[in-house]
Amino acid sequence: MTEFSDGVISAVLAHMNDDHTDDNLRIVQAFGAPDATAATMSGLDGDASFWRVTEPAGERDLRIAWPSGPITERPEIRREVVLLHDQACAALGIQIEPH
Repeated sequence: MTEFSDGVISAVLAHMNDDHTDDNLRIVQAFGAPDATAATMSGLDGDASFWRVTEPAGERDLRIAWPSGPITERPEIRREVVLLHDQACAALGIQIEPH
């Protein structure tokens, strides 16, 4: 498992949780928490992303593996989050604009 620096992780979490709240929710709804009403990205490593999910029954943590497999470089984080979002939208039947 690849570990990213605390600074990289903090920057990614701030970006995702400040700028992409709807995207976070779509991702968790498609990958294991269909009844989620809110979600924040809580962490990541070379193997997966981690989310704090709010559901009617309460809060829980959810681990979602990167679609392309393990990653080792910071630019791969963005690629994998975009893939997660695109796959989530496809699974949920949401039309998205090309990147």
